[in-house]
Amino acid sequence: MDMDIVRDMASLDPELLQLPEVSQLALKEKPKIAEELFCQWLSLTETGKLVKSLIEDAKTGSPLTVASSSGGGSAAANNSLPSMFPAGSVPPLSPRSTSGSPRFMKRSSGAVLSPFSSPLKVVSEHVKEVIPQFYFQNGRPPPKELKEQCLSRIDHLFFGNMDGLQIQEFKIVTKEICKLPSFLSSSLFRKIDVECTGTVTRDAFIEYWINSNLMTKDVATQIYAILKQTDCKYLTQEDFKPVLRELLATHPGLEFLQGTPEFQERYAETVIYRIFYYMNRSGNGQLTLRELKRGNLIAAMQHADEEEDINKVLRYFSYEHFYVIYCKFWELDTDHDFLIDKENLIRYGNHALTYRIVERIFSQIPRKFKSKAEGKMGYEDFVYFILAEEDKSAEPSLEYWFKCIDLDGNGILTANEMQFFYEEQLHRMECMAQEPVLFEDILCQMIDMIGPENESYFTLQDLKGCKLSGNIFNILFNLNKFMQFETRDPFLIRQERENPTLTEWDRFAHREYIRLSMEEDGEDASNGSGDIWDESLEAPF
Repeated sequence: MDMDIVRDMASLDPELLQLPEVSQLALKEKPKIAEELFCQWLSLTETGKLVKSLIEDAKTGSPLTVASSSGGGSAAANNSLPSMFPAGSVPPLSPRSTSGSPRFMKRSSGAVLSPFSSPLKVVSEHVKEVIPQFYFQNGRPPPKELKEQCLSRIDHLFFGNMDGLQIQEFKIVTKEICKLPSFLSSSLFRKIDVECTGTVTRDAFIEYWINSNLMTKDVATQIYAILKQTDCKYLTQEDFKPVLRELLATHPGLEFLQGTPEFQERYAETVIYRIFYYMNRSGNGQLTLRELKRGNLIAAMQHADEEEDINKVLRYFSYEHFYVIYCKFWELDTDHDFLIDKENLIRYGNHALTYRIVERIFSQIPRKFKSKAEGKMGYEDFVYFILAEEDKSAEPSLEYWFKCIDLDGNGILTANEMQFFYEEQLHRMECMAQEPVLFEDILCQMIDMIGPENESYFTLQDLKGCKLSGNIFNILFNLNKFMQFETRDPFLIRQERENPTLTEWDRFAHREYIRLSMEEDGEDASNGSGDIWDESLEAPF
């Protein structure tokens, strides 16, 4: 036992004595003094009481505290252990900087004594850091203030309607609380009214809109959740039909169509086909949430809801654009069976296309036909064709025509493939008594225009990186547009620069609508009738 005490005394650290009145250097040079002081400290009555108190606290599991000396004086009060020097017998030490002192930092952080170490040491207690939740499976819950404001507005709109709101009354909820286009009201109503009761109660709306955290999500996610079927992870064309029906029934710019349900249906189909042409880049008819967020459909919906003139909504919803597409199809469909064959399509644009490119289209290389009639193109197929043909600057159009020219499907356009299509163009120029342009010269011009990474072939990425890439396809298979490009009108170029937001399709549709309306006015004047078409055969516009 004595040997253990001697071993402990020999390993005594002078700093553990906590004697600010005595130099630590002196204690280290003369360890016997430290040992004697330590023995004297152990013999003090207060020390014995302190040790007993610590043992009792350790047994009961209570927090360990060290009582300070009852002797007055600031030095004694600051010292956690009893001092061996009477108060006031030594002058105070010079004040130390406590900003960088590790000892001060430990003491100031609420340190307590460990029951497993010497009572002379002070051990810091580990503080657990609480990390706030950052992932919510069903979306982040609304802030309390926002939730209360929304509930207040809901109470106001549902006041006096304890049984709920009917579908006609629900539009104000869609517009004011959900901040969604008004023509989504029916879809939202039916999404909540799953049992088809004909009414939506206050509690049912709160459960769907607030408690499911749908109100905190972005507009695209909200519309996606409202339109899609419960068991699907994508939107189909069928999901958009209720939206278009309500738009046709409520939009002031489409009131004139209410007496012609056939053309209401054709308008709705055309809008949906245009949406999927631009938005569904995978082309599988399944519009994902990612595709919906990347496109401009949400902005177009909001624009259509705010604008009374539907023709000013150029993206997707313009009636004039539908009119042009439908009339173009009707002109080619001579037998009016709502199908187009190769001979019909070759007449498009005053025989602008070559036979070889028409053959590639009907081989369904760029896109599989939705028409069930073999060798014939339906209305939906024609919508995709005309959008691709009249706006070759858009990425869906570049992908469409790239597949047509890529004969072997290896992802590159070689000189031989492009020459195969240009040969027919060259022959047509000779037949029209125009000076032919050799393919070698045209190839150099196309390389300078595109600036591909490898001059021996073009990739789709090369074409997407150039604003003039659409002219490449006009050179290869559309003689009329090729000649227009070679003899560009400076006035038209200046017009394009003045309206850079208009696409090639916007300009084409505007020109064609003016032409078609002038022809209609001319026939009205000559026939003395408002019917431009023979109703037994053609569409009454």
